[in-house]
Amino acid sequence: MAKVLRNLCLALALAAPAGVAVAESHIDPAIQGAITARQSHMRLYAHNLGIVGAMAQGNAEYDAERASAAASNILALSQLMQGSYWAPGSDNASVEGTRALPAIWANIPDVIEKAEALTAAAEGLAANAGTDLASLQSALGAVGGACGACHRAYRQSN
Repeated sequence: MAKVLRNLCLALALAAPAGVAVAESHIDPAIQGAITARQSHMRLYAHNLGIVGAMAQGNAEYDAERASAAASNILALSQLMQGSYWAPGSDNASVEGTRALPAIWANIPDVIEKAEALTAAAEGLAANAGTDLASLQSALGAVGGACGACHRAYRQSN
């Protein structure tokens, strides 16, 4: 019971600053929730892509099990229903703290097509990542291309 209470206190302590930030920003909580969800989703992509990317670039030793797990995570992320992440009014012209361009909402069919391309590329990565380094490297390019296509069109560059 003490462990549960300690974890609850820790969770509340970590959540408090986020609540303050939302309150201070005067952003609609639903909009902020959508932005937080999609940014978290993208961070999960980045984490898993970092694992396979480091292997593909020779910056980490190839590990078939780890590569396969990261590729499976990327595929699972690409298959999640993300509609609620993209609330109207959560673009960078409407609120601070996001790089999502308003063009997303004007081009939903294209966004869906790009998302489907990512899922197809992620399927290829998941099928090949655990085979060998050359197969991982080959399949990773399609995932990077799919990610880049959407980001070039719909994400503000730095």
